[in-house]
Formats: sequence, C-alpha cells, structure tokens
Amino acid sequence: MFKPLLLFGSLALLPAIGLADEPDAIEKATNPLHLSTSVALQDYYTPELYGCDRHLNDALFRATVPVAAGDWVPVPQILRMTVPLATRPQPGGYSTGLGDINLFDIFLLKQDGVKIGVGPLITASSASEDELGSGKWQAGLSAIAIKSTPQWMAGTLVQWQKSFAGDEARRDVETATFQPIVIYKLPKGWYVRTSGIWTWDRESDDYYIPVGLGGGRAWKAGDKVVSAFIEPQWTVAHKGDGAPEFTLFAGVSIVM
Repeated sequence: MFKPLLLFGSLALLPAIGLADEPDAIEKATNPLHLSTSVALQDYYTPELYGCDRHLNDALFRATVPVAAGDWVPVPQILRMTVPLATRPQPGGYSTGLGDINLFDIFLLKQDGVKIGVGPLITASSASEDELGSGKWQAGLSAIAIKSTPQWMAGTLVQWQKSFAGDEARRDVETATFQPIVIYKLPKGWYVRTSGIWTWDRESDDYYIPVGLGGGRAWKAGDKVVSAFIEPQWTVAHKGDGAPEFTLFAGVSIVM
C-alpha cells in the first residue's frame, strides 16, 4: 500500500528546493484545463469507514496529455488516464492490486473567461481481483468549468457513468460525482485548496459528501513545474454504510 506519509515529507523539503516566483507555476500545476502534459502520483488513504473499522487505500498514477486542435477536431482536447493501485479489506486481511483503469477525453469548447470542457469517459474492468473493482465496463460523460484569476481558481468537474458490460454475476453500476475545486494562490508558489469528490451511487441511492481543506506548493524545476500537496477531507453528510469518515488526500505532480 502506498503511504501518504511519503508525500508529506516532500512538502517539508520544498523550502530547500527553490521558490516558485513565476506567476503561472500554480496555474500550470493546479488547473485541470491547462494545456500541458503532466504526470502525477496521488493517494487517498481512508483509515475508517462508516459501519466498518477497516481502512481503504487508493494510490493513483495519473497521466494527462493535451491534443492540439486539427482539421478533424477543431478544438483542443485533454486526455487523462488514471491507473489505481487499490487496497481493500478481506476476511482475515487485505487485498492489494490493480483497480479499474479510467480514461476520459475533454474537448475544450471555451478557452476565454470561464473555460468549459465536455467529453466522454470509460472505465475498464481491469481489476486484478474481484474485490478491487466493480467487475463492469462503464461509460459516461464528463463536464468541467474553470474560472481563474491571479488570486483564485474555482470550478467544478461533474461526471456520470453507467455499466454496459462485464461480469453478469456482479451488480450493475451507475454513479454520478460532483467535484468542486477551489485554489487560493499565495506568494512564492504556496496555495490553499479544496477538492472533495461528492459521490452518488444511483443504483443504491447511497451518497457521501466530503469537504477538504489543505495546502501545497508549486515550484520551477528547470523547464518543468513540480507541485506537492496535502488535503485532509471530512465526510459532512452521507447515506449508507461504507462511506469514508475521513480521508487523507495527498499528491505530487510534474508538469512539462
């Protein structure tokens, strides 16, 4: 299981690495609609669930690649792939392995003022063990809107997906998520952030709403921007067992 503490240590080292005086460093590191290639390692560690005293962990490898506008598609696209390493409780212990891989393609329809992107997404039934994934192939839509100023960045990412194939013995899947994103930019590359993902299981009608408050820093490393952050998240409303009570979210990214 990937330990979030490995990421915490990176923040303590930042003052020794260098300052992010460039005004676009935070923008490049935190804006999901920035047209830059990036790789990120993120971790969601949940020490306790409602109705269960076991823990969960999801270590995510995430790669983002922009595609320039062309003759066939007249607007830029942003491709993002997420590969999870999941840890789930089992009788007598825990199981860790590959989870369900997600890919979405955002078409950047509006680039001035409030940036708006819309596109399809697909989640593969790729889990290495049954308990680490849904057992279903899923498809759906993503929509994102972002407004950025020299002091703030705010917006939201909305996703919906529904199963269409997979293990017939597993239950159908239909989920909707709403992710408010707010970044407050501070001097020398520091920033305050919140980005909890509100999740609604449309099959069971269960839901949970986490609210986070954390901080991070972005800095220049040659011609790249590196960012690290920590964001504790608390569930302020939920329905159904199995929702996280508290989650520690942390990450490191490199933007080319």
